Amino acid sequence: MAAISSVIAGIAAGIAAAGTSYAIVSGEQGKKAQEKAMQQQQRAQQAAAQQAESQAVKSEAAMRRAGQQTPDVAGIMAAAQEGAAGGPSATMLTGPQGIDPSQLSLGRSTLLGS
Repeated sequence: MAAISSVIAGIAAGIAAAGTSYAIVSGEQGKKAQEKAMQQQQRAQQAAAQQAESQAVKSEAAMRRAGQQTPDVAGIMAAAQEGAAGGPSATMLTGPQGIDPSQLSLGRSTLLGS
């Protein structure tokens, strides 16, 4: 009987050792799977952060484009038409009547001053 009990104890010890070995191997595989999952999660987070940054840049550019001031074309055209109403000689310095040619002679009767 003692021989049978020692055989049974040996078998039990072998089974326990096999169970422990399986637990160690299984634990290592689980650890590797967890590390792989963490790496995938980090890559996904980095990609999401890059996409968010890209979207923020695009959004800011769109807001700048939308907020640009456009020239008041109607106002510019109206001011030009009002200035043209005084004739071709009308400037801001001379007014609508222009310059009297007698004021340009500088006291001489000819154009060359002789």
